[in-house]
Amino acid sequence: MIQLSEAPRRHKLRILEIQGGEGVRRRLFALGFHRDDLVEVNSQGILRGPLLVKNLTADTSVALGCGVAQRILVEAAADES
Repeated sequence: MIQLSEAPRRHKLRILEIQGGEGVRRRLFALGFHRDDLVEVNSQGILRGPLLVKNLTADTSVALGCGVAQRILVEAAADES
């Protein structure tokens, strides 16, 4: 289990947990990030800048700040192809 901010790029990841207060969890839920969703990090800004994260389950892409990405715990997803 690792933080999304530390996850390797272009790998399928499964969201295990969203940590933080109610506001953070509500915001991520509104952006379409839920437990057990498959996501991948497409790019990361320099100097720990925002991450472009694609939610493979909802087929959406969102830029997340590093602080928010640290609150999302993920694991490598088994390839379901």
